Amino acid sequence: MKHAVTILLAVLLVFLQYRLWVGPGSLADVHRMHTRAETLRVEIEAAQAENAALSAEIASLKGEDADALEARARRQLGLVREGEEFFLVVNEG
Repeated sequence: MKHAVTILLAVLLVFLQYRLWVGPGSLADVHRMHTRAETLRVEIEAAQAENAALSAEIASLKGEDADALEARARRQLGLVREGEEFFLVVNEG
């Protein structure tokens, strides 16, 4: 009887150790989840910063800010005012 209890306890110990190191909810799983959570946290912070920049740009465009509209038109559409000269510099190489 004493031998059977020892074997039972040994099997139980092996089972619990397996769950701790390899099974679902193991230390490896917890570490992997923490790493993934940190990665997602960084991605969320980057997305929030981009959203804030876009919101500021939208606010400036909605606010009838002529300078912001002109700067955007110059940058994206190549706007040139009357009387200005446009030079296109091409890098060869």
